[in-house]
Amino acid sequence: MKLTASLAAIAAAIAAVSTAGAASAQDATFAFNVAGTSDYVFRGFSQTAEDSALQLGADATVGNYYVGAWASNVDFGDETDAEVDLYGGYRTEVAGFAVDVGAIAYLYVGEPNRAAYNYVEAKLAVSRAFGPLTTGVAAYISPDFFGVDEVATYFEANAAFAVTDKLSVSGAVGNQQLDKSDDYVTYNVGAAYAITSNLIADVRYHDTDVDNVGIAEDRVVGTLKVVF
Repeated sequence: MKLTASLAAIAAAIAAVSTAGAASAQDATFAFNVAGTSDYVFRGFSQTAEDSALQLGADATVGNYYVGAWASNVDFGDETDAEVDLYGGYRTEVAGFAVDVGAIAYLYVGEPNRAAYNYVEAKLAVSRAFGPLTTGVAAYISPDFFGVDEVATYFEANAAFAVTDKLSVSGAVGNQQLDKSDDYVTYNVGAAYAITSNLIADVRYHDTDVDNVGIAEDRVVGTLKVVF
């Protein structure tokens, strides 16, 4: 389950890096990314049993519309091998606020019968830049969430600060509300550094208020991402 939106504030601080290698065809732009991370954490929970992950992504933008795909290995202790996310939406600006409305489909390769892992979320994110500081809020809702849960909502507040043209610090606090499992709070804080115009390093601390669940305990995650 990808944290694309949860850490979206980082993109505001290093947007020049992520778009530098985009190729354009007519009025469309394309971008690709490859990342290696020490632990794939989504909303505070490890998706790889606290192990490393290889992640691939591709995005296309035409005007204000965008579509994309992203994939990562996962480890749920069963036959599930990978997660594939398909997403799309519309970005615009309203009274100085950046607005992103979209949807994300989370699909799982090798999902066991009756596991009910696959689900779709609708997304609304709003952010605004104040000089080097970008702040934002986001809301996600799913009518049939992962596993045993059905209606689920996730609310988040995030911020990023561009310390230099290469270094940014960012963080987010989120609340996951579930209809069957217990609700919980998650947060992360870290720094991203553009080593080159195409290579970004991120070191991030994650934690939740969930007790006695190993994959939700606090941890530091390191990620190297190549964008082109």
